[in-house]
Amino acid sequence: MGFSAELRKEANPIFDAIFEHPFVRGIASGNLRKEQLIHYVKQDFEYLNSFIRIYGMAVAKCENREDMEMFNQQISFILNSETHPHNNFCQVAGVRYEELQGFPLSPSALHYIRHMLTVAHEGTLGEVLAVLLPCPWTYWEIGKRLLNEVKPDHSHPFYEWIHFYGNRTDSITTKFCTRINEWAKEATEKEKARMKEHFLISCQLEYMFWDMAYKLEEWPIKMEMVKR
Repeated sequence: MGFSAELRKEANPIFDAIFEHPFVRGIASGNLRKEQLIHYVKQDFEYLNSFIRIYGMAVAKCENREDMEMFNQQISFILNSETHPHNNFCQVAGVRYEELQGFPLSPSALHYIRHMLTVAHEGTLGEVLAVLLPCPWTYWEIGKRLLNEVKPDHSHPFYEWIHFYGNRTDSITTKFCTRINEWAKEATEKEKARMKEHFLISCQLEYMFWDMAYKLEEWPIKMEMVKR
């Protein structure tokens, strides 16, 4: 069993909880409130901006062009393609995508971003791969499951979202897993333990991100936050 398979096996309870989360089930049924969709897009727009920056930090740790290209492709994917599922949510909610950009982070989104930034600053390339992997991996599996379960046609409100993630070839997840497996072969036991911890925390935070969007999570004490 490769190291990435070990990670996936240990994270299985979290993946299962994500698949059954009411927001994900709401995508399946086509039944989510406008406010939930808006809150998700506001937070995910800022999250993905940070993801791009962390990919850039990962490039600085690379020692070969193959790894650099892997991260560069993902930067391009976020900038040019991952706006499509956001636009699907915005269309259903009846709002313009541009109106949902630049908002303050909720506690869970901020926690997730700070977690990844800390690892990107302090960790090895293997640790950075591990902390980033749960995002594409969970979305790919969600998309596959919903595509097979729901088999949505064009009348489904989230047809585009489900097909966007469900029809992906899983290339980035496969590339990350392959690279993590290679890295783990040369890593110390302590480094592999850190990689596993980073991966599992990111999986937990993936669940918390869905929960944040579903429950419209905000800071407990209302204050005037500066728009980005």
